[in-house]
Amino acid sequence: MAVSYAREPVILGVNRTQDASLCLMHGSDVVYSIQKERLTRRKHHWGKLHDFRDIYANLPGLDRPIDVLVECFSSDDEIRKLPDYERELRETLIFAPTARTARISHHLAHLYSAFPPSPFEEAAVMIIDGQGSPAAACGETWPGSADVPGHWREVSSFYCADRHRVECLDKQLWDGDARRLVGLGMFYFLLTQAIFPGEGNEGKVMGLAPYGDPTVLDLPPLDVTGAEVTIPRPWTEILREHKRFRYTADADTRFTGIANLAAAGQRAFEEAILAVAHWLSETTHVDNLCFAGGTALNCSTNDRLLRETPFRRVFIPPAPSDAGTALGCALYGLTEVLKADCAYRWRNDFLGPLPEAGTTEAALTGQRDLVVERPIDLCARIVDILCARKVVALYQGRSEFGPRALGHRSILGDPRHARVRDWINARVKEREWFRPLAPIVLLEEAERFFDIRSPSPFMQFAAPVRSEAAVQIPAVTHVDGTARLQTIASDDDPLMRALLEAFAARTGVPVLLNTSFNRKEEPIVETVEQALASFRNTPLHALVIPPYLVRKRAEPDAIA
Repeated sequence: MAVSYAREPVILGVNRTQDASLCLMHGSDVVYSIQKERLTRRKHHWGKLHDFRDIYANLPGLDRPIDVLVECFSSDDEIRKLPDYERELRETLIFAPTARTARISHHLAHLYSAFPPSPFEEAAVMIIDGQGSPAAACGETWPGSADVPGHWREVSSFYCADRHRVECLDKQLWDGDARRLVGLGMFYFLLTQAIFPGEGNEGKVMGLAPYGDPTVLDLPPLDVTGAEVTIPRPWTEILREHKRFRYTADADTRFTGIANLAAAGQRAFEEAILAVAHWLSETTHVDNLCFAGGTALNCSTNDRLLRETPFRRVFIPPAPSDAGTALGCALYGLTEVLKADCAYRWRNDFLGPLPEAGTTEAALTGQRDLVVERPIDLCARIVDILCARKVVALYQGRSEFGPRALGHRSILGDPRHARVRDWINARVKEREWFRPLAPIVLLEEAERFFDIRSPSPFMQFAAPVRSEAAVQIPAVTHVDGTARLQTIASDDDPLMRALLEAFAARTGVPVLLNTSFNRKEEPIVETVEQALASFRNTPLHALVIPPYLVRKRAEPDAIA
């Protein structure tokens, strides 16, 4: 892959935790950020020894001398292999003669992924995760930090920051005692494991919760005192009942009970995080909130933070979970190691490596089972296909860094037909029927369809769908009458703008269904070859790789 070099210092940020990732910057410019999973095709792939030798070796720009390298580790035992990691870096990378390196704690990396690239000059910052670094590795101090045993691990961290300083106000830490579980991130992890074991299934719980009644199980709220959240015994006991609440494909007879647990857990989580956010607001007296950590992907909670706390604006980066800490490490290197101002703002999430010129044409050449066209009016052809109750995959430009497809690695459908959602869930994604799919909408038309408080370019807020609009767009309206929307402003992605405008001109609806371009248990596609493979192995009707439209010679039937 070709890359154009600037003369600014080369900064490399490396996240060694779950959702391993790296970020290459030239000064304040992000050259690219990418998750390891996009390269290995293994979801939520943790950082491990030999990643640079075996996984990252062919990424662009790593053959240039590096001026600053910043890493973060977290809660696993990889840090014990630190000498081996350092040896690998020396053997696989080129360092400038004056190169500097740093290693920062997990929540500090989250902080730098959220505040410096935010639009705010001053903000409260809330990091809520499962568990992060041990106290002994934390690079900041807070009231009482000198008395904390070094092996205790951070689960939540709270800051007040401006462009000149960062103050850690408080941390909640866990002493490692499995009989005394604490923290909002740990709570939602345990809730998820009770229903959907494995990694990365928290979104399933969020989607399932609206089907249940949060009061039936008569569970108490979580205990909240300032920044501290503890899990009451009734919760720890019921979350151990895996046989009772484990969701399986044949769980229809138990579905209501499982959904009730999800609903109770979601409500307890939301109420506790609102209480913590109120404490943070009262402590900082600022209008803006930055929120990161894995729990910041909970869109239903995020909307309540915007509506029900004193914070007037809320910024959540498009990669708030561990993947985003690679960018946080790089920005720490820029601002704290080099002492430079951060001019970078997270205005879009298309941060993947730029595809090399000619790769699309090479991949499309000689594909006998496919019909490759170059339409004069590409958007009009896409609208033709969508209006025929067919589904289109879209692959263009640089990939999204975060976990949500925002129009560069997307599957698109007509939101006016609920059957389209059901067909995509069952036939393309092969996942649970209750999972919602997201709308993408022209920003200037969004208030006509959704009760939104601010633009939502990164699909981070689940806003109510207006009742008169819900009947128009049932495929993207969840059972609770909300939708996790993405707004497209006039200066956002030009193809998606043009496509939404063309669909609106044809149908009167400036909304499309949008979900990530991947198959079951696969990460989002990264390369054009992966896009073609996914297209072939699913009943998708068309694949758009601008300026090309790709169809199958044996085309699947339209959705009935």
